[in-house]
Amino acid sequence: MVTVQTGLEKLMSNPPRSLSEDRLGLLCNPASIDIHFQHARELIYQQFPGKLTALFSPQHGFFAEKQDNMIESDDTIDPSLQVPVFSLYGKTRVPTKDMFDRIDTLIIDLQDAGTRVYTFIYTMSYCLEIAEKLGKKVIVLDRPNPVNGISVEGNCLKKDVASFVGRYPIPMRHGLTIGELAILFNNHFNIGCELDVIPMEGWNRTMYFQHTGLPWVPPSPNLPTPLSAMVYPGQVLWEGTNISEGRGTTQPFELFGAPFLSTNKIISGLKSESLNGVILRECVFEPTSNKWQDASCNGFQIHVTDPSAYKPYATTLKLLRAVYMYHTDEFEWKSPPYEYEMEKQPIDLLIGNKNIRLRIEAGDNVDEIESSWQIDLDEFTEISRQVHLYK
Repeated sequence: MVTVQTGLEKLMSNPPRSLSEDRLGLLCNPASIDIHFQHARELIYQQFPGKLTALFSPQHGFFAEKQDNMIESDDTIDPSLQVPVFSLYGKTRVPTKDMFDRIDTLIIDLQDAGTRVYTFIYTMSYCLEIAEKLGKKVIVLDRPNPVNGISVEGNCLKKDVASFVGRYPIPMRHGLTIGELAILFNNHFNIGCELDVIPMEGWNRTMYFQHTGLPWVPPSPNLPTPLSAMVYPGQVLWEGTNISEGRGTTQPFELFGAPFLSTNKIISGLKSESLNGVILRECVFEPTSNKWQDASCNGFQIHVTDPSAYKPYATTLKLLRAVYMYHTDEFEWKSPPYEYEMEKQPIDLLIGNKNIRLRIEAGDNVDEIESSWQIDLDEFTEISRQVHLYK
């Protein structure tokens, strides 16, 4: 198996001399490690003695300990290095001038999930914006897209449902690395900060995370494995409903269900649908927290049998349509707030186009819904090729 070198390892093997003169900030979390499980903050602290002056954390906290949406983290002091840690998912989601006054260059080392609604990429975008405003430099240390860099899927976000789970018109499964997204945000969406991306070595666009030879450390509590990341681009939609997405179990996003769900009805309703690359296994589970805590939920586990054929977003839309059709009385869309949006429906923020929710409610065929966004998706694919760093 090929072992990919991340941007962090490339930085350590060939550190720019200019960084020895800068005060450094680092946006990171527990997944910011090298092949030997050494953390980025320790490596940078050792490589540039006395220069690491601030740390920053995204959603879920510096130690990725916070379970859910809108559970904030406080500013703190790193217990190992005694460096201040500023939460960018607490009192503010946008870095302040006081935070950035401590640094000359911000290094970003985060493991993305390859999905539009994963908030780390928007924390990065706010950092790019403030860096441009204050004349700071940003270096992004690239990491793999865990669900490959070829497959793009889903509708592009509409502006009227923009939020912290979607700031830019990109599809649900965007097919870019976090470094490539930084270039896209900075150049195509006109942020214009001083940006460097340190690319990986040995990664190619066909790779899922399990092909990289790298260790998986959960970037957030409910993506415990590369498989959970694989189903996430579709299964995250259940967050906008009263169906459990498996939070509070050992297999979040792989499991979904509710006490009222009839698996027989759902299977019957899916007979005319093509669910390629997956098998739905009927099961019963009891979440220990979150929706339906301590209640027996009837549902399914998604088993991915052919990743190349599996389309997570379209698959979950088909499942969602079936659940809505056969459980109209019990099924509910989740009410606001969701990710600091107090009025718009969470499902609209997640899907990124409220018309798609209306079409699901009307019982429209998902394959037809999918064809409606193809022109926008093709346009995004063309634009995204301009920022590709890898074959």
